[in-house]
Amino acid sequence: MKQFWIFVNKEWLHILRDRRTLLILFGMPIAQILIFGFALSNEVKNSKIAILDHATDDVSHKLIERIEASKYFEIVHVLHSDSEIDPVFKQGLIRLVVVFPSSLSNDLHHQNDVRIQLISDASDPNVGTTLVNYMSSIIGDYQNELIALNKLPYTIKPEVRMIYNPQLKAAYNFVPGVMAMVLLLICSLMTSIAIVREKEMGTMEVLLVSPLRPALVIISKTIPYLVLSFINICSILLLSYFVLGVPVKGNLFLLLAEGILFIITSLSLGMFVSSVAATQTAAMFGTLVGLFMPTLMFSGFMFPVDNMPIPLQMLSNIIPSKWFFNIVKAIMIKGLGFSAIWKETLILFGMTCLLFIISIRKFDKRLAL
Repeated sequence: MKQFWIFVNKEWLHILRDRRTLLILFGMPIAQILIFGFALSNEVKNSKIAILDHATDDVSHKLIERIEASKYFEIVHVLHSDSEIDPVFKQGLIRLVVVFPSSLSNDLHHQNDVRIQLISDASDPNVGTTLVNYMSSIIGDYQNELIALNKLPYTIKPEVRMIYNPQLKAAYNFVPGVMAMVLLLICSLMTSIAIVREKEMGTMEVLLVSPLRPALVIISKTIPYLVLSFINICSILLLSYFVLGVPVKGNLFLLLAEGILFIITSLSLGMFVSSVAATQTAAMFGTLVGLFMPTLMFSGFMFPVDNMPIPLQMLSNIIPSKWFFNIVKAIMIKGLGFSAIWKETLILFGMTCLLFIISIRKFDKRLAL
């Protein structure tokens, strides 16, 4: 029995001395509780909206005060005409517009019946429906207070209009999200394994002693994956159009060009992983664990990024799939052009250059040892 406890004590000391084991034991549960508890929520908060107040009377002012007091909305634009609605949606600045009619107070007090228009961005149908429900609840609470105060059957009905996805098809959000996630994982995984395999087999050095420069040798290994991934994009688009009924409302060639840029970004990420991984197992594990969960949680595909605390919102900015997800939604679902996605394109291009430069330098250093 004494020997048994000696072995137990030995294992205990091994665990305490191994920082990686302690990190997995204590760090992962704490991180998951914090992330799932505070960051990942389907509740939509602080959504940016616009107000178009044709009435500018007491009723509209009271409703605007209630909307401003709500934790769900943040009024970032006050519009002055109906012609301003489409541009603010196309700029991606807001998710909802509340339109008060000019006869708001008169209709309410003389006819006891009024309509308030709610125009929502339904490219993400769940978020669009949730925002309409929140706004309808605020309007309903105000209506109930008027009825209780004046004992009159006031009726304030929201007239809902869903733009970009009036049928509220989940595929409109699902296709861009899956495209961003699948391309990132497959491209980075394939590149990282392919290069590490050469290093494990000892054939990378043979390739690098050829007259071709090391950087060109590595780039030449990624070109087949670029072609295969482009075929992958075409397959996804064909399936989404003919099987899921998701159209490409914008320019198809622009979408394919942005897809090629994202593939190159993902391949550069795979090169970076392969430059720091020693084995194929480490490269595969690092790619799947290091990219799958962050892509799922912080790309905005599953959970609204706006709901997350500021540090996690900043963290989401380094996830390439977040920017490609926004690009695909803007082109496919909203039919927007390059002027609406130039910022996302520039960020992906910058990430690609940074990852490529770092990867090549790390390869050179390791080969020089």
